[in-house]
Amino acid sequence: MSDANAGTTAPRIVPHLWFDREAKEAAAFYSSVFPDSAIKSVTTLRDTPSGDSDVVSFTIWGSPFMAISAGPLFKMNPSVSFMVNFDPSLDDRASELLDEIWDKLSEGGAPLMPLGEYPFSKRYGWIQDKYGVNWQLILTNPEGEPRPTIIPSLMFTGDNAGRAEEARELYLSVFERSRPGQLHRYGPGREPDREGTVMFSDFMVENTWMTAMDSAHNHGFTFNEAVSLLVRCDTQTQIDAYWSALSADPQAEQCGWLKDKFGLSWQIAPAAMDDMMANGTPEQIARVTAAFMPMKKLDIAKLEEAYRG
Repeated sequence: MSDANAGTTAPRIVPHLWFDREAKEAAAFYSSVFPDSAIKSVTTLRDTPSGDSDVVSFTIWGSPFMAISAGPLFKMNPSVSFMVNFDPSLDDRASELLDEIWDKLSEGGAPLMPLGEYPFSKRYGWIQDKYGVNWQLILTNPEGEPRPTIIPSLMFTGDNAGRAEEARELYLSVFERSRPGQLHRYGPGREPDREGTVMFSDFMVENTWMTAMDSAHNHGFTFNEAVSLLVRCDTQTQIDAYWSALSADPQAEQCGWLKDKFGLSWQIAPAAMDDMMANGTPEQIARVTAAFMPMKKLDIAKLEEAYRG
């Protein structure tokens, strides 16, 4: 695997992290840990149900991320993690860099799979950092098909165990510019994981690679709003289509957020909203915030009208 970010269309799907009050602090930490990482903008939303909330746009190793400080409502868990590919064909220090980043993420963190050699990689480890975000660091096979450096990874557990392939097919059918990648199944004797369910798969949706796997072990966690996937849309038609195809829980529809049939949280939002919130005046940001807070599905025309005043 190698970095396939260069020369491709910018990803439309952006991981979004929910923190209590630590969004800026966490983004600064990741900017210090990973290469090619920086905070792009910080916007404060006033008078939300969580009080004043900081929204942070940042990059981690060239991949876009968003984060919000919006109170202690949700706690991160390993159902959504981020795979970080270290490719020795691109950097002869890949293994050393992996170890350096592991050490930095270990400060205040907790390893879930110790750093070491595994059947699928000569160097791999899974760690939950001090902010609760989960990372899988892997020395990749340079002969494999190119993949981006950072890939959101979904683990289907509990009632979702055995549904990773169903989810993969749904997402491939819903999103444009999509294609399947690898698919490896559990064989016999892997109980409690059922033979034929997904041990590892990856796929690309809207120029964003993701991985999915089943795990029937008694983990005690599943998807929640702490990690969501923000979809940047150019038109109301796109918003309407994605909303209709994905939303499966009317109670979870709020401010552009929805939950799909697996409980995974998505945000379906206008791409233009990034510019509004990053570059608007405090008055413009306040008007846009007041406009979107009562909405379920976002309305581009009404948001633009609020921005213009």
